[in-house]
Amino acid sequence: MDDTRARELIADVEGLLERAEALPDPVARDTAVGVAQGLLELYGEGLERIVGAVAERDDGTLARALADDELVSHLLLLHDLHPVPVAERVQGALDEVRPYLDSHGGNVELVAIEDGVVRLRMEGSCSGCPSSSMTLSLAIEDAIRTWAPDIEEVRAEEAPAAVPAASGLLQIELPQARASSHPAWSMAGGVPEVPGGAPALKHVSGEPVLFVRLDERYYAYRPACPGCEGSLEDAVLEERTRLRCPACGNGYDVRRAGRCAEAPELHLEPVPLLVGEDGLVRVALGSPVAG
Repeated sequence: MDDTRARELIADVEGLLERAEALPDPVARDTAVGVAQGLLELYGEGLERIVGAVAERDDGTLARALADDELVSHLLLLHDLHPVPVAERVQGALDEVRPYLDSHGGNVELVAIEDGVVRLRMEGSCSGCPSSSMTLSLAIEDAIRTWAPDIEEVRAEEAPAAVPAASGLLQIELPQARASSHPAWSMAGGVPEVPGGAPALKHVSGEPVLFVRLDERYYAYRPACPGCEGSLEDAVLEERTRLRCPACGNGYDVRRAGRCAEAPELHLEPVPLLVGEDGLVRVALGSPVAG
């Protein structure tokens, strides 16, 4: 189902509410906002009765169908009536991005959900990786906002064995105002277009991305070498997993988040990547985040 029209309607309503709240005439402003609130309460009462009747008779099939419809799901969330528990929705979001984390030798575990705050634990190569903040903001945050927009905050901690004594929690806030500016997944083409055993530079939405396929796993990085700023387009893949920069000679382990063997403080900038069931590669492009 195409939810484009639903998104447009939601955006239109939000825009009208913002304009109503900004009216200079206090009487007109209070009247407009009051009408909106009255309608919200009216439809909310109706939805609550519908959800209650469905819950008494449904085996879970209809509830799942309602939850999968973007517009209906948005309305149910607005009235705190979503049929799928928030923990299940957050877990679904993590399962969606797990292939990307796994492709970089990492994983994420749901620790707890308390008072609208999701606590996660990064494991494997994602733990202690200088690019963890980018991984969270571009992949996990995006998925959680889609699956559970009622979550207010996400906190991620590294696995206990990898946490330095002075480090704390990485914190992500999920303000609604950022939704329109958040980087979106962009199509990068079909999997067969990414050759095996050698890097391939492709332009996605006008931005260069370096793709590497090792066996049946796919990786995406920004093509600039952090050691010399040269392009890795002509880099040689050594020992099956290491990209060797043709300019400065630094080697970067593709499987371990692009870490440099010669200079551990250097690392490539990974780009979140997902391979869909349709066989198409998608990447999340956004402003670089310092490690």
